[in-house]
Amino acid sequence: MVAEADSYRLCSGVLVLNREGLVFLGKRIGCPGNEVDDSRQWWQMPQGGIDEGESARDAALRELREETSICSVEPLGEIEDWLFYDLPFPLRGHMWGGRYCGQKQKWFAFRFVGDDSEINICTPAGGCPPEFLEWCWAPMSVAMDCAIPFKKDVYHQVFSAFSHLA
Repeated sequence: MVAEADSYRLCSGVLVLNREGLVFLGKRIGCPGNEVDDSRQWWQMPQGGIDEGESARDAALRELREETSICSVEPLGEIEDWLFYDLPFPLRGHMWGGRYCGQKQKWFAFRFVGDDSEINICTPAGGCPPEFLEWCWAPMSVAMDCAIPFKKDVYHQVFSAFSHLA
């Protein structure tokens, strides 16, 4: 059963590719499996909510900076349609105060043109609390394999749309 469209949190997602065509991934703090079971580590790309009055592109760049300190990017593309994912039922009452059943996401691709020393997940720009335990550059196929299970369909759509950029 799909919930009403307005019960989805508006969000921007960011596919960041380095010069070698590898994808930026962060291992999320507090994600089940990351701290408890090393055999099941889940990684994700930067993403986050769109603030009122903010464009989806501006939110993508803000979230990227807040989560990684990355500012040195060039735009590569945007997926025209919104992509949706549903939270598993056990998480629905906990995430975002139980207000949403999932996210409605606008995805953007950027090329990272800076140096890896620019990336700082421990004390990211803007004074935001860290969201990632560690980070890496990975091929899209690896990123797909270690994606959080309920986000895999969205990641498949993102990688299909942007695979020619890698």
